[in-house]
Amino acid sequence: LLQELGELREARPLYEEGLRGRREALGDRHPDTLGSINNMATLLMDMGELREARPLLEEGLRVCRETLGDHHPGTLSSINSMATLLMDMGELQEARPLCEEGL
Repeated sequence: LLQELGELREARPLYEEGLRGRREALGDRHPDTLGSINNMATLLMDMGELREARPLLEEGLRVCRETLGDHHPGTLSSINSMATLLMDMGELQEARPLCEEGL
């Protein structure tokens, strides 16, 4: 809700706490943890913290591919998030194959 209201700075500690809790309770490879990784990275992107979001998205995409497979909806969501980040960073050549893969 805070993110939707544009209160990104207030939302950040809640997202961080949620991600930390899921990592501790469920492990790094659980689909719910992967969703929290993607959500945290999306918040960081919305805040303009692209460099901080990138390692989270890289981790999430790698683990999604390893645990869920390339065609799982969660993996496709991670591919889309990573492609969006790369485009926002101006890294269009790196984003292109992800955009094509996500089609």
